[in-house]
Amino acid sequence: MRDPVSERAQAIPPSGIRRFFDLALTMEGVISLGVGEPDFSTPWNICESSIYSIEQGATSYTSNRGLQSLREALSRDLSRRYRLTYNPDREMIITSGVSEALDIAIRAITNPGDEVIVAQPSYVSYAPCVTLAGGIPVPVECREEDRFKLNPDALAEKITKKTKALMINFPNNPTGAVMRKEDLEPIADLVIDNDLTLISDEVYSELTYEGNHIASATVGDLWERTITLNGFSKAYAMTGWRIGYLCAPQAICDAALKIHQYVMLCAPAMGQVAALEALRSAEDDKNRMVDEYRLRRNMFVAGLNRIGLSCHVPEGAFYAFPSVKKSGLSDAEFAERLLKEQKVAVVPGSVLGVGGQNHLRCAYAVSRKSLSEALERMETFIEGL
Repeated sequence: MRDPVSERAQAIPPSGIRRFFDLALTMEGVISLGVGEPDFSTPWNICESSIYSIEQGATSYTSNRGLQSLREALSRDLSRRYRLTYNPDREMIITSGVSEALDIAIRAITNPGDEVIVAQPSYVSYAPCVTLAGGIPVPVECREEDRFKLNPDALAEKITKKTKALMINFPNNPTGAVMRKEDLEPIADLVIDNDLTLISDEVYSELTYEGNHIASATVGDLWERTITLNGFSKAYAMTGWRIGYLCAPQAICDAALKIHQYVMLCAPAMGQVAALEALRSAEDDKNRMVDEYRLRRNMFVAGLNRIGLSCHVPEGAFYAFPSVKKSGLSDAEFAERLLKEQKVAVVPGSVLGVGGQNHLRCAYAVSRKSLSEALERMETFIEGL
């Protein structure tokens, strides 16, 4: 029988994050620092607005682009918060999470054989999405000595005549690294000089702990060649609502919209209503969550360094990325043994691409009590090596 599975599907690996998470689910008493999901419930006013809309019968399809009221509110919010200017009628699509926004962005610009440079370590879906679009993912390492920021010299070495785009994510999953304006300016020069498109996943933008987030499209002349991706999952604890958005110049946005129409049609109507309410009334709830993440970060990172796992202070997102080099174990061995022997689930950095080796991704989106217990168990594990 002919192999029914496509070569592209065979070429992509299963999620390394989910493997550890699924294993942890089979064990009792596990403290999971594995999945990047807020431990907070969605603020009640957001939930209530969606419940009310369902009671009023708002359960039909929306416009392919998304609710007009949501797009207009987003346009105002992006302008106020990040000085980003997008026309809600022509340059914005509401998507089913940032994952869909990423997928349609890559497919909208990628031809077979195009190279897309992916700044790594990175979220596990970036390179596979390029492969599924027929492109060739080219990793560029964000090094620990650069505090995991993208080094322009390292980027320049990866650019070829086949390079079509650069994909970045700052604040970064898994390192928590943040790119400031002065860090982005030389990257912008390379993108412009080499006629590239920039895909910037900024879903952790509102989880920036020191200073303000700098939107990539506002740097230099990047706007006309940048696809900005963002969403509501992280900042508003709305992971299950699956609401993200894509913003781009009209030509790119129109191409992405065609793909969106065929694969998704529209994001869930009740989720879009909830997102609109988040913009209207959940600023204080969001700020309280961010303040709590900051406290957890300070406590947990200090604890990691105290027990011998060297870790820089992440400036954004909710991940710590400690090194396990001194343990004598690889990151995969460390993570597997830590889970089996002390029931703490973390993600080995090697599954997150180049630069992730010998590191662990630890999500501190859990209670301080759980983080304290996790540190005690990790210390016991290290002492027993």
